[in-house]
Formats: sequence, structure tokens, C-alpha cells
Amino acid sequence: MDREDIHIISKHSNWTESGIDKALKDKIYSDSKSWKKFLQLLFISLGIGCTVSGIIFFFAYNWTDLHKFAKMGLIEGLIISSTSIVLFSTLNLNIKNIILTGASVLFGVLFAVFGQIYQTGANAYDFFLGWTMCISLWVVISNFPPLWLVYLILVNTSFVLYAQQVASNWSEIFVFSILFIFNTILLGSIHLLPRIKKACIVPTWFTSIIGLAAVTFSTIGIVIGIFDSHQSSFSVLLLLAIIAYATGIYYGIKAKIGYYLSIIPFSVIIIISTLLIKVSDGASMFFIVSLFIIISVTLLIKGLLDIQKKWNNER
Repeated sequence: MDREDIHIISKHSNWTESGIDKALKDKIYSDSKSWKKFLQLLFISLGIGCTVSGIIFFFAYNWTDLHKFAKMGLIEGLIISSTSIVLFSTLNLNIKNIILTGASVLFGVLFAVFGQIYQTGANAYDFFLGWTMCISLWVVISNFPPLWLVYLILVNTSFVLYAQQVASNWSEIFVFSILFIFNTILLGSIHLLPRIKKACIVPTWFTSIIGLAAVTFSTIGIVIGIFDSHQSSFSVLLLLAIIAYATGIYYGIKAKIGYYLSIIPFSVIIIISTLLIKVSDGASMFFIVSLFIIISVTLLIKGLLDIQKKWNNER
């Protein structure tokens, strides 16, 4: 039950003002305990983030004045200390997961310091791949969405750097196709997960970020393919994008998720604008493209508002 449900019920019933007020306080408004929990998690997250940032800047500023054993010892000591707090303290589980996320970032600092001290000459993708592999167990055990987000960023980054530094014969469209397929399959799996395991609840912001990443990769790949359509992977990406976009629109309407109904049409607007520029890159075409974007975005916003209003009335 949300605020709109309470208002609708109050309009069509003899619900007293005191009963409405009690329902709003119990179901809608946050009490002091909820605010205290929110502020606690917010400040500990900010504290961990600022601490990790301070450690990175500390090494950057004092790099020449520190002995190599001091550099390695400091960062390893911090990782051991943070993981010991997670394992042996009686802190709240969310606080432990936040500390573990900070320790996961410190692992990347450790690899960077090691590479700078001994000049290993490794490619950048080796750095991110090693970082990804070392925190994999922590990610699976903690099952903490922000840590999963860090992990997925590392996975995508490792693949992009591998394509640039090792598999240099791979086309850009092929790389973005793989990234699009990976993130789309991951997004679909996450949406199916609650049906398989009902106790599993995935935050909306997490799926929104993955959906945005998938749409971004497909949009970039298709835009590149429009100007270089001779690559064989372009037709495959285009076909998969059409299927995924249609599925996303269908799911957005069925599940009443306006987010997918906004990012997918916006991607289509970008693609159509690119097609128009491909036809002609003259000043008149840029004027037409500008008008097209203004009109299409306006219609998209109006359509989303109408759909949202319809969904609210259906309640």
C-alpha cells in the first residue's frame, strides 16, 4: 500500500482522519528509527569512500618518499584490518558489507602499487582482470548490490581493455555487441531471479544501471555500424537490439516500469538522428535533426506522462 492507495480509499470510504493519519505514519512516513538507520548507512558509506580516496591520494603524493616495503605493507595492512573487522566484529551486516566494498577497492590499489613498484609491464587488462578475480569470492559471499556493481564495472572494463590491447583485430561493433549481449542476458536473469527464488530481492537502482549500460552499448555499436555498415557483426547487433528493445518495451508495459519505456525510445531517437546525418551532413540536415529531436523527445515525455496517469487511474 502506498500514499495514492490510502488517498483513494479515503475518498470512497468513511475512513476517519485519525485512521488515515495512523496509516500514513505506519505505512508511508519514515520514523526516527528509519532515519537513524539511513543516516548511519549514509555516513559510513561516505566515510569508507573518503578513506579509500584519501589512501589513493596519500600514495600518489608521497610516492617518492616511501620505501617499497612501506608501500606494500601499508596497503596490505589496511586490507587485512578491514577484512578482520568484517569477519570478527559484531557490527551490522550492512556496515560489514560497506567495509568489504571498500576493501575490494583497496585490492585495486594494491595491484596498482605492486605494478608501479616492480614495473611488471603487464597490460591494463591484466590489472583489472586480476582485481576482478581476487574479489570474486567476496562478491558471491556478501551478495551486496553495491559490491556487485563494482564487480560488473570491473568485468566490463577488463573486456574492453582486452579487446583494445590483445584482441586488436576485433571490430568496435563486435566489442559493443558482446558487451550488449552480456549485460542484456544479465538484466534478464536478474528479472527472472525473484520468480525462481522468491526471497531474492534485487534493488531497482541496480537493474536500472544494468539496463542503461545495455542500451548504451547497443546504441554506440549501432551508431558506429551506421557509418561503417560493411562489418558483418553490425547486422547481428541490429537484429538482437530490435528483439531486446521490443522485449523491453513489452516488459515495461506489462510490469508498469516506465524506466524502460524512456531509455529505449531515447536510444531509438539517437539512432534515427544518426541515420539522418548519414544521409546528409549539410547544415539543413542538422536543422532537421534538431527539430526531430525536440519534437520526438517532447512526444516521448508526453506519452510517458499519459501512461503514468493511466497506471495511476488503474489503481
